Amino acid sequence: MPTTRRVLTAVWPPVVLLAVVIGGWQFYTAAAGVDPTTLPSPARVVGQGWANRADLWDNTLPTLQETLLGFAVSFAAAWLVAVLLDFSSAARRGLYPLLVASQTIPIVAVAPLLIIWFGFGLLPKMLVVTLTTFFPLAANLAAGFASTDREAMRLLRSLGAGRLRAFRLVRVPSAMPYFFAGLRVSITYAVVGAVFAEYAGAEKGLGIYMQAQKSAFRTDLVFAAVAVTALLSVALFGATFLLQRLVLPWERAMKKEGRS
Repeated sequence: MPTTRRVLTAVWPPVVLLAVVIGGWQFYTAAAGVDPTTLPSPARVVGQGWANRADLWDNTLPTLQETLLGFAVSFAAAWLVAVLLDFSSAARRGLYPLLVASQTIPIVAVAPLLIIWFGFGLLPKMLVVTLTTFFPLAANLAAGFASTDREAMRLLRSLGAGRLRAFRLVRVPSAMPYFFAGLRVSITYAVVGAVFAEYAGAEKGLGIYMQAQKSAFRTDLVFAAVAVTALLSVALFGATFLLQRLVLPWERAMKKEGRS
């Protein structure tokens, strides 16, 4: 029951605010008689989205596939690079400035090039998602490793633990809160990265679907696709909390002890 109460306390303010915004939007479009091709009402967006749910679903699946596969590559690369930075001071001095500099390269310029080089298939969309989500993951994980309590590391080393064992028992658990913070930032970028990559060129997906509906002046279906994109992002964001509870069960116990 306390957990349910905390969830409701956290959820109801944004839900109420969203309801107020949607209600105001609905009232304005009805009262002002706005052309639906300019600004459709929420009711029209939901109605037309439901009527075209088959097309929306058909285009959602490729976007979700690109998001998950691209993020999986980003996840693996972030762990590899962060561990390398932690184990090697030379790599940290050489790689970290390049990682920061890589964030100055606009994805809007890179995405069309990837389409030219690799075509309209899955690979360029995966790469855009990977490039979009990699840095927050790697940077937060590296910061988490660096924040490890030095006294704990000295204690383990004094007890005969090797560097790898000390890394696994102390540095990885210490880095987990940082990692999940970066994971939540990255996962919200992932779907947007996939949609943007589809805008640059694709056969199917929510991005190309929005582009087609915009050209057909179906603003209601553009909004419906945007809503689906937002729901995917929120669902993936929420999944990170479930994953954190599974991976870090001791956090809940520590919080309960702190409240008692």
